[in-house]
Amino acid sequence: MKKILIGTHNQGKFREIAFLLSKKFKKISPLTLKIPSPKETGKTFHSNSRLKANFFSKFVDYPVISDDSGLSIKSMKNKPGIYSARLAKQKGNFFNAMKYILKKMKNKKNRSATFFCSLSIKFPKKKIITVVGKVDGNISETIIGKKGFGYDPIFIPNNESKTFGQISKKQKIKMDHRYYAFKKLKKKIKIL
Repeated sequence: MKKILIGTHNQGKFREIAFLLSKKFKKISPLTLKIPSPKETGKTFHSNSRLKANFFSKFVDYPVISDDSGLSIKSMKNKPGIYSARLAKQKGNFFNAMKYILKKMKNKKNRSATFFCSLSIKFPKKKIITVVGKVDGNISETIIGKKGFGYDPIFIPNNESKTFGQISKKQKIKMDHRYYAFKKLKKKIKIL
Protein backbone atom coordinates (compact mmCIF):
# COMPACT_ATOMS: atom_id res chain seq x y z
CA MET A 1 0.00 0.00 0.00
CA LYS A 2 1.31 3.45 -0.92
CA LYS A 3 1.76 5.94 1.90
CA ILE A 4 0.76 9.59 1.89
CA LEU A 5 1.41 12.13 4.64
CA ILE A 6 -1.52 14.44 5.32
CA GLY A 7 0.32 17.54 6.47
CA THR A 8 -1.88 18.87 9.25
CA HIS A 9 -2.09 18.69 13.05
CA ASN A 10 -5.83 19.52 12.85
CA GLN A 11 -7.74 16.25 13.32
CA GLY A 12 -10.89 17.56 11.61
CA LYS A 13 -8.90 18.44 8.48
CA PHE A 14 -7.01 15.15 8.65
CA ARG A 15 -10.27 13.15 8.69
CA GLU A 16 -11.78 15.11 5.77
CA ILE A 17 -8.70 14.82 3.55
CA ALA A 18 -8.26 11.13 4.47
CA PHE A 19 -11.89 10.48 3.47
CA LEU A 20 -11.41 12.18 0.07
CA LEU A 21 -8.20 10.30 -0.77
CA SER A 22 -8.26 6.91 -2.49
CA LYS A 23 -8.35 3.81 -0.28
CA LYS A 24 -5.14 2.75 -2.05
CA PHE A 25 -3.25 5.08 0.25
CA LYS A 26 -2.21 4.52 3.84
CA LYS A 27 -2.82 7.95 5.40
CA ILE A 28 -0.10 9.09 7.80
CA SER A 29 -0.40 11.94 10.29
CA PRO A 30 2.58 14.16 11.21
CA LEU A 31 1.51 13.63 14.84
CA THR A 32 2.30 9.89 14.53
CA LEU A 33 5.78 10.75 13.26
CA LYS A 34 6.20 13.52 15.85
CA ILE A 35 6.77 16.13 13.12
CA PRO A 36 6.09 19.68 14.33
CA SER A 37 3.99 22.24 12.44
CA PRO A 38 5.82 24.86 10.37
CA LYS A 39 5.40 28.60 10.99
CA GLU A 40 2.76 29.89 8.59
CA THR A 41 4.55 32.92 7.15
CA GLY A 42 2.66 33.07 3.84
CA LYS A 43 0.31 35.93 3.00
CA THR A 44 -2.22 33.75 1.14
CA PHE A 45 -3.88 30.33 1.51
CA HIS A 46 -1.95 29.31 -1.63
CA SER A 47 1.49 30.19 -0.23
CA ASN A 48 0.77 28.66 3.20
CA SER A 49 -0.36 25.32 1.77
CA ARG A 50 2.79 25.18 -0.41
CA LEU A 51 4.97 26.09 2.56
CA LYS A 52 3.45 23.21 4.58
CA ALA A 53 3.85 20.68 1.75
CA ASN A 54 7.51 21.68 1.36
CA PHE A 55 8.13 21.52 5.09
CA PHE A 56 6.54 18.11 5.70
CA SER A 57 8.14 16.57 2.59
CA LYS A 58 11.58 17.05 4.18
CA PHE A 59 10.69 14.36 6.73
CA VAL A 60 9.35 11.60 4.45
CA ASP A 61 10.21 9.95 1.13
CA TYR A 62 6.61 9.60 -0.07
CA PRO A 63 3.91 12.09 -1.19
CA VAL A 64 2.67 14.87 1.10
CA ILE A 65 -0.67 16.65 0.82
CA SER A 66 -1.23 19.87 2.78
CA ASP A 67 -4.07 22.30 3.10
CA ASP A 68 -4.48 25.86 4.22
CA SER A 69 -8.02 26.99 4.66
CA GLY A 70 -10.12 29.59 6.38
CA LEU A 71 -13.15 31.81 6.45
CA SER A 72 -13.20 35.25 4.79
CA ILE A 73 -16.07 37.54 5.81
CA LYS A 74 -16.94 40.46 3.49
CA SER A 75 -18.02 43.00 6.12
CA MET A 76 -14.94 42.20 8.24
CA LYS A 77 -12.58 43.14 5.37
CA ASN A 78 -12.23 39.44 4.49
CA LYS A 79 -10.97 38.56 7.95
CA PRO A 80 -10.16 36.21 9.65
CA GLY A 81 -8.99 34.72 6.32
CA ILE A 82 -5.55 33.11 6.61
CA TYR A 83 -5.65 33.94 10.33
CA SER A 84 -8.76 31.78 10.96
CA ALA A 85 -6.97 29.16 13.11
CA ARG A 86 -4.82 31.81 14.78
CA LEU A 87 -7.92 33.78 15.80
CA ALA A 88 -9.29 30.65 17.50
CA LYS A 89 -5.97 30.15 19.28
CA GLN A 90 -5.95 33.78 20.39
CA LYS A 91 -9.53 33.54 21.70
CA GLY A 92 -8.93 30.19 23.43
CA ASN A 93 -10.93 28.01 21.02
CA PHE A 94 -13.18 28.08 17.94
CA PHE A 95 -16.34 28.54 20.01
CA ASN A 96 -14.99 31.79 21.48
CA ALA A 97 -13.77 32.87 18.04
CA MET A 98 -17.29 32.32 16.63
CA LYS A 99 -18.81 34.34 19.48
CA TYR A 100 -16.32 37.12 18.71
CA ILE A 101 -17.25 37.08 14.99
CA LEU A 102 -21.01 37.12 15.72
CA LYS A 103 -20.50 40.10 18.05
CA LYS A 104 -18.60 41.94 15.32
CA MET A 105 -21.36 41.10 12.82
CA LYS A 106 -24.22 42.10 15.13
CA ASN A 107 -25.72 44.95 13.06
CA LYS A 108 -24.22 44.11 9.68
CA LYS A 109 -26.61 43.76 6.76
CA ASN A 110 -24.04 42.08 4.55
CA ARG A 111 -23.34 38.66 6.05
CA SER A 112 -21.72 37.10 3.00
CA ALA A 113 -18.63 34.98 3.52
CA THR A 114 -16.43 32.50 1.67
CA PHE A 115 -14.65 29.38 2.89
CA PHE A 116 -11.36 28.92 1.03
CA CYS A 117 -9.15 25.85 0.84
CA SER A 118 -5.81 25.63 -0.89
CA LEU A 119 -4.51 22.08 -1.35
CA SER A 120 -0.90 21.35 -2.27
CA ILE A 121 0.62 18.00 -3.10
CA LYS A 122 4.30 17.21 -3.36
CA PHE A 123 5.72 13.97 -4.71
CA PRO A 124 9.39 13.24 -3.95
CA LYS A 125 11.75 15.15 -6.29
CA LYS A 126 8.82 16.76 -8.11
CA LYS A 127 7.33 20.24 -8.19
CA ILE A 128 4.44 21.09 -5.90
CA ILE A 129 0.96 21.21 -7.44
CA THR A 130 -1.49 23.63 -5.80
CA VAL A 131 -5.21 24.25 -6.32
CA VAL A 132 -7.79 26.42 -4.56
CA GLY A 133 -11.42 25.53 -3.85
CA LYS A 134 -14.07 27.80 -2.38
CA VAL A 135 -17.66 27.83 -1.27
CA ASP A 136 -19.75 30.98 -0.84
CA GLY A 137 -22.37 31.50 1.82
CA ASN A 138 -23.48 33.64 4.74
CA ILE A 139 -22.74 33.98 8.43
CA SER A 140 -25.64 32.78 10.61
CA GLU A 141 -27.09 34.91 13.42
CA THR A 142 -26.14 32.33 16.05
CA ILE A 143 -23.91 29.28 16.51
CA ILE A 144 -25.95 26.31 15.24
CA GLY A 145 -25.00 22.64 15.10
CA LYS A 146 -22.51 20.34 16.76
CA LYS A 147 -21.22 18.63 13.62
CA GLY A 148 -18.17 19.58 11.61
CA PHE A 149 -15.32 21.58 13.14
CA GLY A 150 -13.80 25.05 13.15
CA TYR A 151 -16.24 27.73 11.96
CA ASP A 152 -18.75 25.24 10.47
CA PRO A 153 -21.56 26.12 12.97
CA ILE A 154 -21.77 29.77 11.76
CA PHE A 155 -21.47 29.21 8.00
CA ILE A 156 -24.57 28.66 5.84
CA PRO A 157 -23.59 27.73 2.26
CA ASN A 158 -25.56 29.42 -0.54
CA ASN A 159 -28.83 27.66 -1.47
CA GLU A 160 -28.88 25.89 1.91
CA SER A 161 -30.85 26.66 5.07
CA LYS A 162 -28.54 24.85 7.51
CA THR A 163 -25.03 25.61 8.71
CA PHE A 164 -22.13 23.25 8.00
CA GLY A 165 -22.42 22.43 11.71
CA GLN A 166 -25.90 20.96 11.16
CA ILE A 167 -25.22 19.03 7.96
CA SER A 168 -24.20 15.37 8.10
CA LYS A 169 -20.53 14.63 7.53
CA LYS A 170 -21.29 12.72 4.31
CA GLN A 171 -23.31 15.60 2.90
CA LYS A 172 -20.84 18.29 3.96
CA ILE A 173 -17.81 16.48 2.57
CA LYS A 174 -19.41 16.59 -0.91
CA MET A 175 -20.08 20.32 -0.89
CA ASP A 176 -17.39 22.13 1.07
CA HIS A 177 -14.29 24.10 0.01
CA ARG A 178 -11.97 21.12 0.62
CA TYR A 179 -14.06 18.94 -1.72
CA TYR A 180 -13.93 21.52 -4.53
CA ALA A 181 -10.17 21.89 -4.14
CA PHE A 182 -9.76 18.11 -4.11
CA LYS A 183 -11.86 17.72 -7.29
CA LYS A 184 -9.49 20.13 -9.08
CA LEU A 185 -6.45 18.25 -7.76
CA LYS A 186 -7.88 14.89 -8.86
CA LYS A 187 -8.17 16.22 -12.42
CA LYS A 188 -4.44 16.88 -12.40
CA ILE A 189 -3.43 13.72 -10.52
CA LYS A 190 -5.62 10.77 -11.41
CA ILE A 191 -4.26 8.37 -8.73
CA LEU A 192 -5.76 10.37 -5.85
